[in-house]
Amino acid sequence: MARRPAIAVVDIGKSNAKLALVDRASLGVVALLTTANRVVAEGPYPHYDVEHLWRWIRNGLKSFAAQAEVETISVTTHGACLALLAGDALALPVLDYECPGPEEISAEYATARGNFSETLSPSLPNGLNAGRQIYWQARAFPEAFARVDAILPYPQYWAWRLSGAIASEATSLGCHTDLWNPGARTFSKLARREGWDRLFAPLRRPWDTVGTILPALAAETGLSPACRVVAGIHDSNASLLPHLVRHQRPFAVLSSGTWMIVLAPGGSLAGLDGARDCLANVDAFGDPVPSVRFMAGREFELLSSGSAAVSSPNAIAHVVDNQIMAIPAFAEGTGPFRGRGHWLKNGVAVDPAALSDEERVAAASLYTALVTETCLSLSGADGPIVVEGPFARNALFLSALAARVHRPVLAERDATGTTQGAAMLAVMPDARLPNDTGTLVAPLSTDIARYAESWATATPAVG
Repeated sequence: MARRPAIAVVDIGKSNAKLALVDRASLGVVALLTTANRVVAEGPYPHYDVEHLWRWIRNGLKSFAAQAEVETISVTTHGACLALLAGDALALPVLDYECPGPEEISAEYATARGNFSETLSPSLPNGLNAGRQIYWQARAFPEAFARVDAILPYPQYWAWRLSGAIASEATSLGCHTDLWNPGARTFSKLARREGWDRLFAPLRRPWDTVGTILPALAAETGLSPACRVVAGIHDSNASLLPHLVRHQRPFAVLSSGTWMIVLAPGGSLAGLDGARDCLANVDAFGDPVPSVRFMAGREFELLSSGSAAVSSPNAIAHVVDNQIMAIPAFAEGTGPFRGRGHWLKNGVAVDPAALSDEERVAAASLYTALVTETCLSLSGADGPIVVEGPFARNALFLSALAARVHRPVLAERDATGTTQGAAMLAVMPDARLPNDTGTLVAPLSTDIARYAESWATATPAVG
């Protein structure tokens, strides 16, 4: 009996990694494995434990090979991550973008990086601009950097480990790297001046086959030697891809996790502000997409103190009536606000430890909705708003956002948007999806207009 054709998706997020077995016909997830994306503190700087991930990927693929006929492997990863190769090995460890090392050259890099009008890439702290990473690595570790003969965006690093073939693609090059000019669809002046453009492999489309899996990997896992590996895609753009196939522009997608990425196909590039974490992402077709980001998942965890409480209607009403609110920002140097995060109750500073878990979770949900509303405005978004990821399960966030934006907000029932988008690469460019638009969210019945006005007044302006 013929075995079920399937796709294996390697999905590496900032905090966790997933390996999904996806049915090729339905694009539904059949099996899912997870592991922590560990950071190693030892060595020249904090870096990702790629060998742990590689062992885990190989073991997972072996498990999947016993369940289905895996025809294609597709990789999606977080951005702000590059692998520097010297021959068949890393010249330097794969830097964790939260490493503060690149701050050492911030003043020099500020002059070198070029203008926001060229790259539509904001200046971000630590290693969140991939260009800042390699600018620092080249100067801090000159001997190691001199051996670099190829630079791979992170999805293509894993495609290389799987297939032995090197490639680049625009979604990863265009995600706040300072290395890409989205309008011209080519490398930035910085990348050309430093000579880095010559170290990147030729551009491929995310769904292009870069090769088949290495023979040794086929033998180890039981996968077919004919299993192909596609180039791969940046995770936010993986999330966006199913919507580009389903929806007509304009619309917006909120891809949530550690980050909330607001992507606004059909929005306006004109309102993007480099000082407020605005940027243009580059979608799977190479087109610039107005985008705004903030660390929603990280901030929510801080604000709620990790509580799993669900706020009752009474707790929500109490928070709104007493104007218990968090004022941004709580993830330094990111998002549309740059103030120092603090809490207020009726306009007076309050210690959040004095609040109940329900109150903190309610205030954190409202905070996330109000910052998201700001991001949508900056992106020039219009049309329906689709929410996916963990915040698609936060009822208060969803209903508060719907009350503020006065247009349809749709919660995706499947919270694995990155996985589905990456799986689609196996059937692109002719993929077709059912017009499943998610669940329409009812606006919050509690009036939060005065609450939102007070929050906006207390929130410091940028610029």
